[in-house]
Amino acid sequence: MSTLATGEPLLHAAQLRKDYGDPGNPVRALRGLELTVNRGDYLAVMGPSGSGKSTLLHLLGLLHRPSAGLLEVFGHDYRDLDRREMARLRNRKIGFVFQDSLLIPSLTVLENAALPLVYAAVPKPERQRRARVIVEDLGLGHRFDHRASALSGGECQRTAVARALINEPDLVLADEPTGNLDQENGAHIMEILDGLHREGKTLILVTHDPEVARHSQRVITIVDGRIADESGPRPAPGTRS
Repeated sequence: MSTLATGEPLLHAAQLRKDYGDPGNPVRALRGLELTVNRGDYLAVMGPSGSGKSTLLHLLGLLHRPSAGLLEVFGHDYRDLDRREMARLRNRKIGFVFQDSLLIPSLTVLENAALPLVYAAVPKPERQRRARVIVEDLGLGHRFDHRASALSGGECQRTAVARALINEPDLVLADEPTGNLDQENGAHIMEILDGLHREGKTLILVTHDPEVARHSQRVITIVDGRIADESGPRPAPGTRS
């Protein structure tokens, strides 16, 4: 369990930059972005397509490395982490939910949910036990042995949430988690995410939908790779500089 208390910095970025393409003529997705996320925050990231929202989420989740700037995740400077250490932090501390659930179609609901435990070398009996518990909690007990290819969109996304939560992460990152769902299923996913925040999880979600953003406590808007606007509680003065 993390030793960080609620309100302490979990993520910190300063002059964060991410470039893609030809180094001589780069596409700058993030341009000196500044952000602190405290433990227990519920943050929504908004902005037009191509503004850098998903890029930011991928950097905060240690899926990619920044091109320049400071990025600290769980107190670790990304520059001090090799690929294996980044993977270890992702597996143990961070849960991901994407717009496209990214399930493996040939695997069952239980097998998809348990995948992070496979990578963590958890023995199979324990993987199955934990997967059954979390899948049941998300209302998919009747779908345990169904392959992902046979699930509805809402069921796929709930399975993806189960996969994200099975390692009991401190941080949940969700990229357009309701983007491919109808209103009813989207509302169900947001109920689940809201419940996680009430349990003390830190949530960051990317969304185009103002109704989804209203579930959060804090909203930032990114335009051209920088934070153009912020509303809601901000980090306490002096937490980071």
